[in-house]
Amino acid sequence: MAAIPLGAKGTFTLVVAPQHLANQFKDATLPPVLATPVMIMAMENAALNALKPYLEPGESALGTAVTVRHVAATPVGQRIVAEAEVTGVERRRIEFKLTARDELEEIGHGTHERVLVTLSRIKDRLAAKSRR
Repeated sequence: MAAIPLGAKGTFTLVVAPQHLANQFKDATLPPVLATPVMIMAMENAALNALKPYLEPGESALGTAVTVRHVAATPVGQRIVAEAEVTGVERRRIEFKLTARDELEEIGHGTHERVLVTLSRIKDRLAAKSRR
């Protein structure tokens, strides 16, 4: 693994579609707005994108913690952009500051943690679990 610098940034963009709405995930009576889990997915993808230039072949980073606030609703058709910035690196653990915006305003913010992993080790662990 290459050294991951503080301040490294990644982004992820998504156009809100019907399958991204809260009324599809939770309660059909909710208004047609972006679901919080989808916003979190965009934020996690931004964090992974911040790391990709520093990963060696066979490495990735798994999410281990997310703390976010979803502060504004976003309707179908609007583009959201999530951004993640590396704020801390401690061996295999990387911390991020997260934000997400739609076309008009900030819709969410928070923090995230990922841990660097070797993909072959993860596959081996999953194979061992499936044999139980």
